Amino acid sequence: MEKTIILSEQDILENIQNIAGRIIEKNPSIDKVVMVGIRTGGAYLAVRIQEAIARLNESPPPIGILDITLYRDDWTKIGPTPVVRKTELPFSIDDMVVILVDDVLFTGRTVRAAMDALMDYGRPKKIELAILIDRGESYREIPVMANYIGGIWKTSQEETINVYLKEEGFHDHAAIEKRNSA
Repeated sequence: MEKTIILSEQDILENIQNIAGRIIEKNPSIDKVVMVGIRTGGAYLAVRIQEAIARLNESPPPIGILDITLYRDDWTKIGPTPVVRKTELPFSIDDMVVILVDDVLFTGRTVRAAMDALMDYGRPKKIELAILIDRGESYREIPVMANYIGGIWKTSQEETINVYLKEEGFHDHAAIEKRNSA
């Protein structure tokens, strides 16, 4: 496997801090904002963004976690018994600005599934998207754009971008990975 590091631990920290600053800038009434992390990587990043907002002396928005397993359009391909985890939204999303958080934006299908899932919980005033890494629009299958982006990396179809976080037992970094052809 060929692996190229594109974000170090420090880069991830800086990107999260920048995203937090832009969220505050764009949403002066932060009390009308809730953050919802898409399980798994997005949930960890949502907590980090919340902490970054608090470091900027703002009252941080509440966080929820969304499991989208049964909303995916490919869930039948995952296996005969997909693992469905708990969605935790301990607040109403009605009339709130919901900031969906995920690690990588690629085809847009995960975000579409997350928006479908959110609608089962209420009617937000607005949905915004915070992404650590955007793979660019060339592979987008659904017209989705992020409002807050750490960075954009254009890759080939054969490459993947993986975000490794300490919450999952790794040291923080993101990498473009490509299988070596045999």
